[in-house]
Amino acid sequence: MDEKESNIPFRQGTDEPEANSENDGGRTDAGVAKLATDLEDLRQTLLRRQADFDNYKKRIERERAEDGKRSTARVIEGLIPVIDGFEHALAAHREAEYENYRRGFELIYKQLLDNLTRLGAERVDPVGRTFDPHLHQAMDRTETTEQEDGTVLQVFQPGYVFHGRVLRPAMVRVAVHPAAASKPN
Repeated sequence: MDEKESNIPFRQGTDEPEANSENDGGRTDAGVAKLATDLEDLRQTLLRRQADFDNYKKRIERERAEDGKRSTARVIEGLIPVIDGFEHALAAHREAEYENYRRGFELIYKQLLDNLTRLGAERVDPVGRTFDPHLHQAMDRTETTEQEDGTVLQVFQPGYVFHGRVLRPAMVRVAVHPAAASKPN
C-alpha cells in the first residue's frame, strides 16, 4: 500500500502510522466547537448588518421624499404671491373692453392653480367654517348674532396647505357674539 493512497497519516521518515492520542482528539473537538461558535457569531453579525443596511435604505428613501416635499413647498410658496397678483388683476378690470384680455388671464390663473393642486397644494378658503388658529389668522372680528361664535365670515387672503404643513394661513374676519366680546376678564 502506498503512503499517498492510505488515509492513515504516517510519521515523517518512517513507515509507521502516527498514533492518535486522546489529547489530539480533544484538541480537534475543541477546534470544531470554536469554529462553530465563530461561524454562528459571523452569521449573527451578517444578520445585524443586513438589518442595518435595510434600515439605512429606508431612512435614505424617507429623507429623499421629505427633501422633495420641502423643495416643492418652496416653489409653491414662491408662486403664492403670483396667484395673489393674478387675483388682484382679475378683480381690477371688469370693463367690457378688457373681456378678451381678462379671459386669457383667467385661463392662465386656472392653469396655475391646477398645477399647484397636482403638486399637492390645497387652497384654504374657510368662509362659513369654524375658525382654526392652526389654519387661519384672524385679522378682524365682527360682533353678530346671525352666525355662530367663531365662524369665519370673510377671507381677506386665502391660505395654502401642503401635505399637512401650512404654507400660509388664511387671513380672515371672524364672527363674535356681542355678549362674549364684551365680558370683562
